[in-house]
Amino acid sequence: MRTSKRLNLSVQYACAAPDLPGRADVRRWARAALDVDGARGGQITVRFVDADEGQTLNRDYRGKDYATNVLSFPYEIEPVVCGDLVICAGVVAREAAEQGKPLAAHYAHLIVHGMLHLQGYDHEEDEAEARAMEDCERAVLAALGYPDPYA
Repeated sequence: MRTSKRLNLSVQYACAAPDLPGRADVRRWARAALDVDGARGGQITVRFVDADEGQTLNRDYRGKDYATNVLSFPYEIEPVVCGDLVICAGVVAREAAEQGKPLAAHYAHLIVHGMLHLQGYDHEEDEAEARAMEDCERAVLAALGYPDPYA
């Protein structure tokens, strides 16, 4: 994978959860996901939040009144990917524990997943599109040294 694309990344820690990934890891994961469709670069904000903020955003923007693991807010798709990712730390930690996954691997998966959403991928409307998105996630995560998140 090429890693020469310009990535302007802001990482916000709006919660005090233990074991949040560092900026260097978030940058590495986001940059790897940018290489999927030839985006020229990105301007991305990743915000780690608690369950209250995650639930409020999910309710206000998706009409679902619960905290979810990742929310994606795309602003542009081409030629530069612009958008925000909101990661609910408590949900991610709970899911990782329930699924027996290392926490860092689950964070990597959700950053990659969210970055693909910012590039126009979707998994909610079409099964073939969902499979394509999952295949991209697997490929990016394998290149980063992480196991298949769907295994």
